[in-house]
Amino acid sequence: MTVGKLGVIGGSGLYNLPELEIIERRIVETPFGTPSDALTIGRLQERDIVFLPRHGGGHVHTPSELPYRANIYALKALGVTHLLTVSAVGSLKEELPPLTIVIPDQIIDRTMIRPRSFFGDGVVAHVGLAEPFCSVFSDTVTAAANGAGISVVQGGCYVCIEGPQFSTRAESNVYRSWGASVIGMTSMPEARLAREAELCYATIAMVTDYDVWHDTEEAVTVDMVIANLMKNAESARTLVKSIADLGLPDRRCSCSSALENGIITDREAITPEIRTRLGVIANRYLGTQSSA
Repeated sequence: MTVGKLGVIGGSGLYNLPELEIIERRIVETPFGTPSDALTIGRLQERDIVFLPRHGGGHVHTPSELPYRANIYALKALGVTHLLTVSAVGSLKEELPPLTIVIPDQIIDRTMIRPRSFFGDGVVAHVGLAEPFCSVFSDTVTAAANGAGISVVQGGCYVCIEGPQFSTRAESNVYRSWGASVIGMTSMPEARLAREAELCYATIAMVTDYDVWHDTEEAVTVDMVIANLMKNAESARTLVKSIADLGLPDRRCSCSSALENGIITDREAITPEIRTRLGVIANRYLGTQSSA
């Protein structure tokens, strides 16, 4: 295991980590705006952890309104190396009933209006995304779950839709025909941005319901989802504690150097303003300083 810092983005139902020894709550301003909420810096099982509620205190941001770039930038600025996110999802498979926990390894991105890159506006970069989740970190998450006696399904494809509405039945059946496992609204562009920020990214996808394809089940309702969210939140807290106890894996994956050859723009064409805007995302390649 390696020395690193764990970042946790709590999804619907997971707005805090009661076991966290809080050192500081910090509002981090970034070149991409303000994150969803103040970031909680603390320690758990002698591990440094930074926690951020994805939807903000009181759940005030819809999936499409989330400041994804500000969230990832702020976590990177605070030294996070491994990012664990918790997402409420619907099941697209009979064998994944409500309350199942899935550690996905693929994503199909069906979002439409969300900024998905730190780059553009004068600087071009390309990073690989064939494996959108860090397999090494995901293996650690699975091992931590096993150690805590929590059953998880490792592997599966997460379909990320725009929302905030749930799918139509026709859409749900299309996603099933693609072989997807679960459906949610928040892992994109998180995974894209985490890769650009060179973070190891893994997701705990917590099933709250069968999506609307399941004719023998009642239609998805907010009440149903919320009831299962509360049950899933306790499992998520236990799993985070187990990961902190186990420790973070060595960064022998390619995540830590994802951007190394990715910036295509001639360095002479990259203005000081652009360098400042990119800040901690690209300072190791452009010689910028953190603006956080």
